[in-house]
Amino acid sequence: MTANLNEQQPKEQTDMTPYIDGFVIPIAQDKLEAYRAMAEKAAAIWKEHGALDYVEAVGDDLDVKDQVPFPKLASAQDGETVVLAYIVFESRAQRDAVNAKVMADPRIQAMCDPANPPFDFKRMAYGGFRVIVQA
Repeated sequence: MTANLNEQQPKEQTDMTPYIDGFVIPIAQDKLEAYRAMAEKAAAIWKEHGALDYVEAVGDDLDVKDQVPFPKLASAQDGETVVLAYIVFESRAQRDAVNAKVMADPRIQAMCDPANPPFDFKRMAYGGFRVIVQA
């Protein structure tokens, strides 16, 4: 028996369905340490407000054949790498509540220096994902 993942899935989910916010971010190699420091602070804030897990990973083995490599997907330019990040929540409702608290947290606002951002926010890919398999 196979399921067609292209079929419309119900928009409602149970309170027990985990939810993930995912990010793919092209970032200049020379800004990677500044980004890591910012992400470390952000992780603590998200966890403090209720996120179950927070992961930021920098590309390491990105030269793939016969598939779309992340640098191409993210339109990374020379001197850039890609960060893959995700935050895990109990449910979408809990994610919405946590993100509202995080966005209102003055520590997050202080990290967003528009004069010297560690990456181009307009090039960041982001989305919320309903977990369909967890092992």
